[in-house]
Amino acid sequence: MKALVLNSFGGPQAFELRDVPKPVAQAGQVLVRVHATSINPLDFQVRRGDYADLVPLPGITGHDVSGVVEAVGPGVTSFAPGDEVWYTPQIFDGPGSYAEYHVAAEGIVGKKPAALSHLEAASLTLVGGTAWEALVVRAALRVGERILVHGGAGGVGHVAIQLAKAMGARVFTTVREANVEFARGMGADVVIDYEKEDYVDAILRETNGQGVDVILDTIGGDTLSRSPDALAQLGRVVSIVDIAQPQNVIQAWSKNASYHFVFTRQNRGKLDELRALVERGQLRPHVGAVYSLADVPRAHALLQSPNNGLRGKIAIAIEPSLLSSAHSTVQATPEATP
Repeated sequence: MKALVLNSFGGPQAFELRDVPKPVAQAGQVLVRVHATSINPLDFQVRRGDYADLVPLPGITGHDVSGVVEAVGPGVTSFAPGDEVWYTPQIFDGPGSYAEYHVAAEGIVGKKPAALSHLEAASLTLVGGTAWEALVVRAALRVGERILVHGGAGGVGHVAIQLAKAMGARVFTTVREANVEFARGMGADVVIDYEKEDYVDAILRETNGQGVDVILDTIGGDTLSRSPDALAQLGRVVSIVDIAQPQNVIQAWSKNASYHFVFTRQNRGKLDELRALVERGQLRPHVGAVYSLADVPRAHALLQSPNNGLRGKIAIAIEPSLLSSAHSTVQATPEATP
């Protein structure tokens, strides 16, 4: 099978497209013909060596799968050949999704929502699971609460807006001017152009000084240290970002605030919940660009570049026919040079 192999940590050109042995489903596993995957910040962090101790080389990376079951191992009862499935491979535990085939434990695989294409489904598994873990499991967001989603046009951000609305929350988000209407289209109630107005000032104005109950940090920087200024009493801050250096969060003490740091876990339960939201029309990922497997280095370079103009996710068509039909449903593939 064809696979994109990471030979060494470094820039986008560290990948090599080559032929590798096709995996075989063992007991409790399913073998999936991968139709699509997608690109996440985690992907370029792994590629450049941020987690070098956890990623043996050479190796196959990638963290989203949408495809069709080709074979099942002994003991598998939930799936049969021909089933359309989606999932996030176990992170830091075995080969990833930049390949034509992938094997996974039965327990982390879900049935793909029929309403989503493979490109859309592959764009939702990791970010959707992360948003679910952040808002439902960790923040325990409740009906009627207020939430600020930082980076509402991004992969996790645009999904988190939709999830929070489905949970009955009032949603605030930060974006740049070009993405204001996009964020509103995702369902945000209050959209803050962070280049024109300080988000703390905007939050306090819109909430009559009360603040928001939950803040989702998808961007890093000084978000953790500034969050208490925009939080209500007993507020919760959830971050999905690796923190390069400690931040002073002493102001959180007076708000009785709690901080949660999320590294998403893989299981079928979250996928089933996300599928239900998709089927009810309350959740849909936005695919901003589509690349082929061979062009993953270009996709990495684009996602990593500042002010890249992307909204939502970059999908990767492993099945060539998906690439040829993608332009009728998503914007044209942007140019990027590694």
